[in-house]
Amino acid sequence: MSQTDPRRRIPRTDQLLADPRLTAATEGLARADILAAVHRAQDLARRGAIAPEDVLERALGELPDRVPPLRPVLNATGVVVHTNLGRAPLSRKAIEAIVRASGYTDLEYDVQTGRRGPRGAAVLQGLRDHVPAGTDALVVNNGAAALLLAVTALAAGGREVVVSRGELVEIGDGFRLPELMSSTGARLREVGTTNRTTRDDYRGAIGPQTGAIVKIHPSNFRVEGFTGGVGVRQLATLGPPVVVDIGSGLLAPDAALPEEPDASTALQDGASVVTASGDKLLGGPQAGLVLGRPDVVQRLRRHPLARALRADKLALAGLEATLRGGTAPVTDYRTVDVDVLRARADLLAEQVGGRVRRHDGVVGGGGAPGVLLPGWAVAVPEELALPLRTGDPAVVGRVEAGELLLDLRCVPAESDGAVAEAVRRAVRSADHDPPGD
Repeated sequence: MSQTDPRRRIPRTDQLLADPRLTAATEGLARADILAAVHRAQDLARRGAIAPEDVLERALGELPDRVPPLRPVLNATGVVVHTNLGRAPLSRKAIEAIVRASGYTDLEYDVQTGRRGPRGAAVLQGLRDHVPAGTDALVVNNGAAALLLAVTALAAGGREVVVSRGELVEIGDGFRLPELMSSTGARLREVGTTNRTTRDDYRGAIGPQTGAIVKIHPSNFRVEGFTGGVGVRQLATLGPPVVVDIGSGLLAPDAALPEEPDASTALQDGASVVTASGDKLLGGPQAGLVLGRPDVVQRLRRHPLARALRADKLALAGLEATLRGGTAPVTDYRTVDVDVLRARADLLAEQVGGRVRRHDGVVGGGGAPGVLLPGWAVAVPEELALPLRTGDPAVVGRVEAGELLLDLRCVPAESDGAVAEAVRRAVRSADHDPPGD
């Protein structure tokens, strides 16, 4: 290569890697991906496709799209358990517990004996403390996994699961519980009709091949009119184990949600197993709760599938802190005083030039369908929705009738100022956009 060959001007790899612009653009990327982008740009320069002076810019353009970390969002929708926004926000104590558990822990270690101990013993005891005496507990990685494990352990291998046709539900994103149960190898024995199922329907379907009766709470819809169903207390007299999927994770009755099933009542009525989610009304991290008779829960615990579905140490730590750490944010949000919401909405409207209007929140997450949470929202122009969603912080409201509604129910009070500033910034951005953009 002659001294005048332009390829001599191609920057070395170490020079490119040390350039501040490349360093800033590659934060969070794997070194192998960065090197590959640099080498592709250098090769183009060696072939004469680009000038040596353009290698850095080309390397920047060759970098793979970075996958951003999960982005914090201020939930101004009025939906307390918002599945698309991560369901339940964790309490401060749960967050602290997860951080503590991020290193080595006594997850399966008995510090007294120096030997292996039971996994997650503290959180299991925390669950037992919230349900009737004599109940055992198991934690898996989500609510669907809890139901999957129960059906697999009790009815796989061609045994039958008896279930009402009115409870063969789809719970979102095309996910259907009957398909989940069928995937275990169990055979579904459907009884009754969409709107009415009787005890005789169940009794007539029970036979030597019956592995379990499954009762599923239709959590995200309601059927009204000429309807009828069979309660857990009646089902428990029919013989086979009764698996009750309550969905939302309410552990005890709540006067504010009188029609929402809870684990304690189902267990007292004779359920063999109750399954639920930990990240809905309970307000904890994603987890699947299995509560029930000790002999049945032990059967599930010893099933090989339990190992594949078990919850990790971070979920167990967060769940224990949720159980023992006082009121969870989801409870605070759904029970917040309406007058407090009005005062906060008035102040926000004054700060951003919006209009206060009545707005009912909802529980969300498939819990308490039809239950409205009276409150207030601030209406601003609909065109602010996109800049607010993509801003920092991201603010997600609800578009309705040509307006963007900002409901502060699920926004921590200390973040009200951040919402106001985000709206003002979005308004300034909209004012500076050229016409037709």
